[in-house]
Amino acid sequence: MTLADNRIDRYPTRTPGPAPLAERTDPTVWGRIDSGSPDGFDLADFDTNGFSIIDALLSPAEVAEYSAEAERLAGDPELRLDERVIIEKKSNRVRSIFQVHRISEKVAALARDPRVAGLARRVLGSEVYIHQSRVNYMPGFEGTGFYWHSDFETWHAEDGMPGPRAVSVSIALTDNYPFNGSLMVMPGSHRTYVPCQGATPADHYRESLQEQQIGVPSHAHITELANRHGIAQFTGARGSALLFDSNIMHGSADNITPFPRSNIFLVFNSVENALTTPYSAPMPRPTYIASRDFDPVR
Repeated sequence: MTLADNRIDRYPTRTPGPAPLAERTDPTVWGRIDSGSPDGFDLADFDTNGFSIIDALLSPAEVAEYSAEAERLAGDPELRLDERVIIEKKSNRVRSIFQVHRISEKVAALARDPRVAGLARRVLGSEVYIHQSRVNYMPGFEGTGFYWHSDFETWHAEDGMPGPRAVSVSIALTDNYPFNGSLMVMPGSHRTYVPCQGATPADHYRESLQEQQIGVPSHAHITELANRHGIAQFTGARGSALLFDSNIMHGSADNITPFPRSNIFLVFNSVENALTTPYSAPMPRPTYIASRDFDPVR
């Protein structure tokens, strides 16, 4: 009997047949909810909607610095051979670079910045560690989107994250327009857990990081959530950021415009929500995708 067999799975998924939507049993905000703060981040609003937009998180000079770093990483021929670099199926261009805070000291410093990690601590009410980090690239004309999904469903099933006590910070390095593949979210959908159908194949991450087919919600569930919550979009100038709950339903369309979209993506998990064995997968994903170093960000 494995450790997974002894656990109570509060969020079952990857089921043999269709399963109904379920209400989330965990809080969204674990810290103290107030009506506002000097930095403009409203925890009550985040609790209600499951996301917040932070305007001008980075200065123009910082955006230029991190954009240059992202370009340097994508253009490094040796790094391109690293398994942490994900290549687009069709265009053969860099789609994502994972564990980027281990590759780039500049990104590591950004992840430690109180403006970034501090947001996660306030929501999760504890010290936090970096569950995942990456740079996402969506070039003009050829950028491939991400189908509707809940991050927590994957992190629970394939990484062993017990509950949705994690948040993501997506920092825009380019302007986000309504038409260049910017992220769409369903406000309030973070309060509903969406189980997915189908067993997780071995080494599923190799395919899912390019195009996810297992661990995606049904059309019926997406339609029900969209009708219930509507769809909002993260648009704004470079340097702005989107903070969002791990369980919110989100996705993005392809970018067929000439305007590229790229972002630094940092996931913070509570140290009190550390990973165990996967709940619905034969083995854990590599640590560059799901860290098992639970030391808090300092």
